[in-house]
Amino acid sequence: MTTTVDGREAVEPEPVPGREPGSGPDTGPAAVPRKTGDDPFDKDALPAPPGATGALLRSLIAPHRTAAIVSAVLMLVQQAAVQAGPLLVAYAIDTGVPAFRDNDHGPLIAVGVGYLASALLSGGLQYAFVQVSARVNQGALLDLRGRIFRHAQALSVDFHERYTSGRLISRSTSDVESLRELLSEGLQELIGVVLSAVYICAMLLWLDPGLGGVAVLSFLPLYLLIRNYQRRATAVFSRRSTAVAAVIVKFAETMNGIRPVRAFRREHANDAEFDRLNHRHERFNGDSMLEMARYVTGSRLVANTAVACIVLWGAYRVTRGGLELGVLAASVLYLRRLYDPIDRLGMFLNSYQSAAASLEKIAGLLAQEPTVPAPVSPRELPVLASEHPGREVVFDGVGFAYRTGGEVLPRFDLTIPAGQTVAVVGSTGAGKSTLAKLLARFYDPTEGQVRLDGVDLGDLDVPELRRGVVMVTQEAFLFSGTIAENIAIGRPEATPAEIERAAKAIGAHDFISALPEGYDTDVRKRGGRISAGQRQLVAFARALLADPAVLILDEATSSLDIPGERAVQHAMDTVLHGRTAVVIAHRLSTVEIADRVLVMENGRIIEDGPPEELIGGSGQFAGLHRAWQESVVG
Repeated sequence: MTTTVDGREAVEPEPVPGREPGSGPDTGPAAVPRKTGDDPFDKDALPAPPGATGALLRSLIAPHRTAAIVSAVLMLVQQAAVQAGPLLVAYAIDTGVPAFRDNDHGPLIAVGVGYLASALLSGGLQYAFVQVSARVNQGALLDLRGRIFRHAQALSVDFHERYTSGRLISRSTSDVESLRELLSEGLQELIGVVLSAVYICAMLLWLDPGLGGVAVLSFLPLYLLIRNYQRRATAVFSRRSTAVAAVIVKFAETMNGIRPVRAFRREHANDAEFDRLNHRHERFNGDSMLEMARYVTGSRLVANTAVACIVLWGAYRVTRGGLELGVLAASVLYLRRLYDPIDRLGMFLNSYQSAAASLEKIAGLLAQEPTVPAPVSPRELPVLASEHPGREVVFDGVGFAYRTGGEVLPRFDLTIPAGQTVAVVGSTGAGKSTLAKLLARFYDPTEGQVRLDGVDLGDLDVPELRRGVVMVTQEAFLFSGTIAENIAIGRPEATPAEIERAAKAIGAHDFISALPEGYDTDVRKRGGRISAGQRQLVAFARALLADPAVLILDEATSSLDIPGERAVQHAMDTVLHGRTAVVIAHRLSTVEIADRVLVMENGRIIEDGPPEELIGGSGQFAGLHRAWQESVVG
């Protein structure tokens, strides 16, 4: 199956959809409006729609509903076994010790056996709970990481032009890790605290309603403390999540651009910027710890005060004979078990606030819809005759504008007959790449239709469109892997012989064979093991193997030296033969292979004709050609 040849597009330094000229990366219609109070550093904030966060969490747990229920039941029984201990202590003090004085060892033996049994049962159930819950957690996280990756690939090009890859990495790493901490550790703490609180309050009320009532009333200040912590921590953890993303973005950007960083001695400037972002992360991290410290201090003050009051009152009642000593001992043990987990509840709230902020960012990303939607009723292209591999391209009343009204291409009509090679020239920002991206359907026109052999591109399913139209960019992006694998991206089912045949036709076979492992040579990250001209030849071999009817070349020789350009131009003669082609030309030497030239200015086609006819005229192209000839001669 044919795919877009270079894996991703090269961005020409001209306005992009959703961003007006001169605007920052967070402006334009494609950017989702930020909520008031959002961190100004989060320039690409994607707030989740109402209810999206909860819906996402439910959808992650839904496939594991049975296992989640089993884990809840295991925790329910495990807590019951744990909370049996203080009751056994009360029984031992009030019944077992007096019976032992009367030489009746049975009650104390029963207490010992019961305590051992409850400990063994509690440990076994805890082990089973961890096993089952771990499967639920890991299954949900596996699903979530896959969703983020698949959804990011499915989103349109304009989204990726404004939403940095570093932020996508942050969503799938640090934000997913925050959710992992919540699911694997935080929820267990929450369930344990809630269940133990319910059991203990019930036991205290059953043992002595007065002591139990005071313990229950102590939850009111604790509740107010928790609410205050949640309110304050939500904003803090949201800012912390944004700060983490900013650090990742800067790191990824610097490492990806390490060559220009070294060439232009940007190390000190990058150090200063990274230091600023790192300190900002440290500050927000410190804010979150400070909020946690306030909560823990307040909760311990409330808990210790309540325990002191209950113990003093209980001791007074024991001395007056109104309360059995065993009941007081059991109550004190239960109170310690009741308030000790409050600190752990704080740790859960810590994890929860961090995970909630991360989950909202992930939900906001997953809520983004492609601006180039798949057709409801896809059509197929007409079958091509083997001797006529090209297809007719028609721009019918096509216009393209920002959703805020910033026009890029005014309405125009253009027909490119099957098999014709059209060169598009013009200054930077003239709209050349936008025209090419409309043909590749990276964007949809705001008015009119782009048709391929009479079929609207919007009616073609993605595989059908990519079989018909392929784009080669000036970047000639190669993926990590062998040269053979990179050529075969155009047609994964191709045999080694077919891959070699395509490379020979392009003129890439000789340099490939000279490499240490030939076609099995790993090109490494971004094809860094071979030169720019060689990468471009591999990209052309990929395009030839894909065998598209329409080929788009976006400034395919602009970054090459003269020998590299000549080699690539020779390859272009081969790959363009018989096909419909649109060549975005930066160097006018590329125009020599074209049947027709379009000159663009401010989004308009101002000249259209055969190159020799335009050269002989007095228009803009003739002037450009004369200037180019003078530069070559000079």
